[in-house]
Amino acid sequence: MKKKIIITLIILGVAGAGWAAYFFFFKDDTAKKRETKIVSPEIGKIEVLISTTGSVQPRNRVEIKSTVGGRIDSILVEEGDKVKKGQTVAWMSSTDRAVLLDAAKSQGPEVIKHWKEVYKPTPLIASIDGEVIVRSIEPGQSVTTATVVLVISDTLIVNARVDETDIGKVKVGQDAKISLDAYADVKERGTVEHISYESKVVSNVTTYDVQVIPQKTPSVFRSGMSADINIIQERKKDIMILPQEAIRKEGKEVFVMVKKAEKDPPVKVQVETGIKDLNNIEIISGLTLEDKVVIESKKFVLSEKSTTTNPFMPASPNTRGASGAGGSRR
Repeated sequence: MKKKIIITLIILGVAGAGWAAYFFFFKDDTAKKRETKIVSPEIGKIEVLISTTGSVQPRNRVEIKSTVGGRIDSILVEEGDKVKKGQTVAWMSSTDRAVLLDAAKSQGPEVIKHWKEVYKPTPLIASIDGEVIVRSIEPGQSVTTATVVLVISDTLIVNARVDETDIGKVKVGQDAKISLDAYADVKERGTVEHISYESKVVSNVTTYDVQVIPQKTPSVFRSGMSADINIIQERKKDIMILPQEAIRKEGKEVFVMVKKAEKDPPVKVQVETGIKDLNNIEIISGLTLEDKVVIESKKFVLSEKSTTTNPFMPASPNTRGASGAGGSRR
């Protein structure tokens, strides 16, 4: 038993020493080098965005149903058709009328004509101006008062789901950018029209619905499409901007390093900054467009020691081939 313990300890010690040696050599494989570049402020714009997802939905979705049970005689519209409020979109026969007309078919065309004139069909009327987005019934099908014959949408909007941590930054009237997952090349501008007063909890995340109205509705918009929405929280144009990586901070002091002369080292210049996006930051004061701002960043590169092989990794075929060639020469 003691012998096994001793052997185990020896194996662990050798392995530990090997790993320590490996990390010692590997530690020097990366050398820190400073990469310096010089940039000047420029005039541009910055947009602070609130990014989220949502879907295309009707602002008002109206289902057209019959007030009585019966059978659909004809439907006068197709999906995608524009309709006006009060327009007849379908005709149907009540159950009683359908029974009478079916019975009259065996008595000749004059009887059928008589009952059609005496017992008028029931019209289905569009209750809003809009577009037909669903036609779920065909002529000849029986319906009840619960059957949806047509669905009309007045306007397609984008319903964005905004996290509660960002909802305080969203205001009615803000501009937004809309893109569709199904049509990546379709980009549309929109405006925040409404912010829901009630939250929704999905997968333990609290969100609020925000309605974004497109400036114009592309023909490819379809109800239910997924969309990416960027709400513009703040936007400034024709301002002085600088890459964010140029900004340095020491306590409350904000500054950049400016190269005044070719042979002189850069000097510290305090600046006042404004809004920023993912890449750039606004420079309110402290710099001019002619200033040369020095940006230093640490760059990790593999040193020549990276050729050191890991003793615990199998040799590559090229390495084995080189050894073999050397042996044959001897």
